[in-house]
Amino acid sequence: MLQKSIIKRQKLYFISISLIFIFLLSFAGTGIAQQKQSIVKSLSDDIAQIAETVGPAVVNIDVVRYVETSPFGSQFNDPFFERFFEQFEEYRKRIPQKGAGSGFIVDKEGHILTNEHVVHNAEEIKVTLSDGREFIGEVVGSDITTDMAIVKIDANDLPIAELGDSDSLRVGEIVIAIGNPYGLEKTVTMGVVSAKGRDINAGSDGQEYRNLIQTDTAINLGNSGGPLLNTDGEVVGINTAIIPYAQGIGFAIPVSVAQRNLDDLITLGKVRRSWLGVYIQQVTPEIAEQFDLAEAEGVLVGDIIEDSPAEKAGLVRGDVIISVNDIEVNTPQELQDTIRALEIGERAELIVKRNGEESNIMVDIAEMPSDEVVETKEKVFSEQTGIKVEEVTPEIAREANLPWVKGLVITDIIPGSSADDMGLRRGDIILEANRNELSSIAEWEEIINQLETGDTLLLLVFRDGHTYYVPIKIEEIE
Repeated sequence: MLQKSIIKRQKLYFISISLIFIFLLSFAGTGIAQQKQSIVKSLSDDIAQIAETVGPAVVNIDVVRYVETSPFGSQFNDPFFERFFEQFEEYRKRIPQKGAGSGFIVDKEGHILTNEHVVHNAEEIKVTLSDGREFIGEVVGSDITTDMAIVKIDANDLPIAELGDSDSLRVGEIVIAIGNPYGLEKTVTMGVVSAKGRDINAGSDGQEYRNLIQTDTAINLGNSGGPLLNTDGEVVGINTAIIPYAQGIGFAIPVSVAQRNLDDLITLGKVRRSWLGVYIQQVTPEIAEQFDLAEAEGVLVGDIIEDSPAEKAGLVRGDVIISVNDIEVNTPQELQDTIRALEIGERAELIVKRNGEESNIMVDIAEMPSDEVVETKEKVFSEQTGIKVEEVTPEIAREANLPWVKGLVITDIIPGSSADDMGLRRGDIILEANRNELSSIAEWEEIINQLETGDTLLLLVFRDGHTYYVPIKIEEIE
């Protein structure tokens, strides 16, 4: 009986402990649920507060562009017909095309930051503030490369959006977008930073955008130029692009880019850029082999722009830039970004490999001339071959704007060959083969006959006024 009594008490004890444990779990679960609800409520309140605080600084931008059309229809929009129908010029029509976007006020004097593509070629700009006031806007500065523009309105003491730190953004961080998608004013959406440092091609003209913030925050047509905000209500990006066939993928320009260029855009109407003055390309294993490099490193100089800082410093075609001010560069983008980070007038030290030997070259960084092409002339090459050549004649040199009569012109390309895949084309002029200058078919054949299947042939090609290197593989002749 005593043993049964002990067992009964033990059962009661365990039942009591279990009930207490269940009660505590239930209480804890209720507490966790309440805590979660409190966190969500706090986040909701914060986002609403951000929208109320920053919203007045976000504006709607409506633009009108005019397109000229032929009085005889689009089928006659051809230079031949244009000359033929000049007598009917008075009947030409100018058709208005409307567009819309967003922007945000960056100072109390009425300067508004937006995308360049929002106001590109606009003849009429109307800016509508959040309080309903309307102003005529004027573009006072723009930059196609960074897709930024400053629109000025005649107003004072305006609410402004505070600029934050886009460099400290982390993937997964919550961000908020405010804009006017599809003309729906003051639209607020929320998401996270999906990725950083994205490079994409977007827009009808295939504009290349670099180092963008990717976000799943809903961004639609009309959001362009509006702010992307962090949870402190600071602008960390300028909403600029979407991929129309994808859902939940939007892109923004880091605000750090805007901060570097804002003063130039407002005071000078343009962005000043540091400039070296070289056409550059990736060092592939094939190029490394031809230039006696132990590995594919650095960035190859394919051509030098006349009277540029690079030419004045003594850089020559075929140099491989290894570093700038002890910062290693292994891609054209890295070299471009490193040079652009330098101040105009600053003296930079380059480590360069030339003919297998390393040397230091000092260069004075200058401002890029406004008529120069900003984008890096990077070429991406594959590994195949197959071309036919002829000697350059005075007529060919004149047509190609070649400053001398030498080299070999490509007259035919075998479809599917390395030359075809690499992008070589008829009319390209080969100046060198394996670092040897060419002036005759005999010189070309002498070099080719020494090569075996699988060897690399390094060509120096002239096209559109400058040169670049192309490595191709010698294939077995079938």
